[in-house]
Order: sequence, then C-alpha cells, then structure tokens
Amino acid sequence: MRFFTIALGFLVAQPGLTTAAPAAPPTELVDYVIKPDDSFSWKLTDTKKTDAGTVYELDLVSQTWHDIKWEHKLQIYVLKDAKPQSTMVLWNTGGTPNLLSGVLGFQIAERVKAPVAFLFGVPKQPLFGGKKEDALIAETFVRYLDSKDGSWPLLFPMVKSVVRGMDTLQQFAKKEWDFEVKSFVITGASKRGWTTWLTAATGDKRVKAIAPIVIDTLNMPVQMKNQVAAFGKPSEMIRDYTERGLVPIPDTPEAKKLWQMIDPWVYREKVTVPKLIINGANDPYWPLDALNSYWDDLTGDKWLLYVPNAGHDLRELDKDGKKEMYQTRAVNTLSAFCYCQIFDKKMPTLSWKYGEEKESGTPLSVTPNGTMKGMRFWTAEAGTRDFRKAAWKSSPSSEAKGDVKVVVGGPVTIGLTVTRTAKSFDAVFLETEFEVDHLRFNLSTQIRILEPKQ
Repeated sequence: MRFFTIALGFLVAQPGLTTAAPAAPPTELVDYVIKPDDSFSWKLTDTKKTDAGTVYELDLVSQTWHDIKWEHKLQIYVLKDAKPQSTMVLWNTGGTPNLLSGVLGFQIAERVKAPVAFLFGVPKQPLFGGKKEDALIAETFVRYLDSKDGSWPLLFPMVKSVVRGMDTLQQFAKKEWDFEVKSFVITGASKRGWTTWLTAATGDKRVKAIAPIVIDTLNMPVQMKNQVAAFGKPSEMIRDYTERGLVPIPDTPEAKKLWQMIDPWVYREKVTVPKLIINGANDPYWPLDALNSYWDDLTGDKWLLYVPNAGHDLRELDKDGKKEMYQTRAVNTLSAFCYCQIFDKKMPTLSWKYGEEKESGTPLSVTPNGTMKGMRFWTAEAGTRDFRKAAWKSSPSSEAKGDVKVVVGGPVTIGLTVTRTAKSFDAVFLETEFEVDHLRFNLSTQIRILEPKQ
C-alpha cells in the first residue's frame, strides 16, 4: 500500500517554469486565411419551428481551395424565449446536420440561454480519391512537402471555414434579427479542436474564447516522443501519418517547417484568449499525461476537464462497461464556460501544484476560486505508462479509504490510502464540482503518473 496526502488549501498558485520567448510563428496560416476569395457566399434555406425552439439552416460557401469549392451547412439553434447576445457559440464539426447534432445544439443552447451555431462540413470531404479525415490531412501534408506551397495543409482551409462562419453569422444576425454579434466562443472536437486552436492563432479579434476538445497533442515533436515512451510505438490511431512517412517527423527543414505551421503550441504567445481544454482520460490517441508537455506554456486564463473512463468520444463507461448516451460531464463544463463568456460572468477557477513524491505520499496543493460544491479523487493503475484501457476509480471508496475534513476558511485535508503493487504505475487527478447560476460543472487538475515503487 502507498499513502497519498492531498492538502487542499486557499494558497497562492505557483507559477509555471519560465521558458524562453518563442520564435515568431510561420505566416502561412494567416496568409491563407486573409487571402481574398470571391466565392464566399451564404443564404438562408430553411427555418424550422420545433418544441424546443427554432432552427435556422444556411447554405454557406466558405472558399475555393485548389479549385475545390467548400460548401457547408450552418445551423443556428435558438431556444424559445432566448434572445440574441453579442457573443455566440460556434461549434465546428464534420459531416452534415443530423438528429444527434440537433440534440447537442439544443442541449448547449438550453444551458447557455442564448443562440448556438454549428458549422458542418469541416473539412470538405471526401477528396483526392475518397480520402477523409486524417488520411485526407496526411495527403495534403505530403502535397505541401512535394510542392512547398504553403496553402496545402488542410488545417488552413478548415480554419478559413470557421472564419467565414463568423462572417456569415454576423451578417445573418444583422439581417434576420437586426442585431450585432461581435464575438464568438469557438469550439470543436479532435481535428476540429485542432482547427479551434488555429482559428485563435490567426489573431482574429472576434474570437473571444476557445474550447478545444480531445486534441491533446500540442508541442508535437515532444508529443511524438511521448507516444513512443508510453506505447512503445506511435499510436495506431495516427497510422495515417506514420504510413505516409510524416511520423516520426522527418529530419528535414521542410518537414520541420510543416509541423511548425500546424502546431498550436508554436502560436501560443498569440493565443491569449480564455481557453477550456477537455480531454478523455482513456483517449487512445494520446499518452495520458500529454497535456503536461504544454500546459505551463499556455498564456492567458485556462481551465481543464478530464473525463474519466471515456475515450475520444467523451462518453463515459459505467461499472458494467456500458457507454452513456450523451457526453454529460463534457457538455456541462463546456456549457458553463460558454455561458460565462456570453454573459461576462466570472468563471470559477482551479489552480494546483503537485509536490515531490515522498514515502508518505504525493502532496497536491489546490486553490479553488468560486462556489465549490464537491470534489473527488480519481486513480487508475497500469502495468506500464499505457493507461488507455485502465479503469478509473473515484474515492473515498472501497479502493481508497480515508477521512475528509473541511474547515471553513482554512485548509482542506484529504488522507487517502491507495492500494498498488510494486510493479504498477498509478495515475491520479483531482476533480472538483462548481456552480455558476443554474449550471453545475466539473474542473480537474493535471494528471500525475507515479512510477512503480521499487
């Protein structure tokens, strides 16, 4: 057995490690996005009244990229009695509208009490012989390496799609509602989370905040090494890149330039807007502690949520191994973040610092700032640093016994006894629950992986 003492006190958070100022990022992303394109157009094609509210559907042409016209559907979900606000949520996603996207759109709209927009068809696909998703992105990376044409990386037209989505929503709001939308909370998952980061990296002043979801891969050269250290080889989930010779990153100037062009970490000094990062604790794409390679480097206000027992889709598994229908934990926290941005509410914060591991345990100092309603400690065990299939357990529970003492206005001390074998790796993080107005949600600390005790 090993004992972990976690001291939660109202302490001043320790600053991150000081790093040298980064070099100026490449200009190809911004060059592509600001390039004039007369093919941009939109039109309102449908207005549907439902029991929940109104859905406006627009057809949008965002651009013509290498002679390919990018066409999108854009839906706006307006709850009954909800009024337009100067800030709007814009979720970018692939495919076309469907029942699940409509449910999710109204779930968020109901929580944030404001219109919410979903931009579909990011990216335009299939292309180039039926390629989709990562296979399509990898194809465009190879075309960049062959041509040195900076407009080829697919993330650039994906970002331009979101920028044109903002243009469209502003024009639509003025025409349909006689109302000015001034700013946006941009969000999206996986490669659309990647797009979210890079949209903020353009410096577009309309981006008020971002919420990138399940894209835990900033500082990409380091992350590629992390994958091999954790899994023994790059994740099977990125085989589209390994099969094209893009990973490991080739030791050539062109390849290094490519990965700089599309790595949000390279633009970190420009992305100063508030940011919420949501990750699954069992995501097969990334090593469990991937965030630790870039968290301290991020500038501006930031929040974090890990969803335990959830993979890339953020749907949690119950004790019987059955997935929940909806991404409840993620949607609740995302909605609270968006609500605070829309109505300029103070978003509760959580700061923390892990201490050095000792025989008596690993201390964790946490500073909550807001109405905290509860907390739980999550642990998982694995034979290696590969936690993709690990089961996360919360405590206090039969697996981790201890006393919880809360002193109003003073420190909170949690004493836990965590069972582990001499050969196991243990992963730990603390989750807290907060409340803002009508919304309850969770925030997390970083994950710490504890080496086997020899």
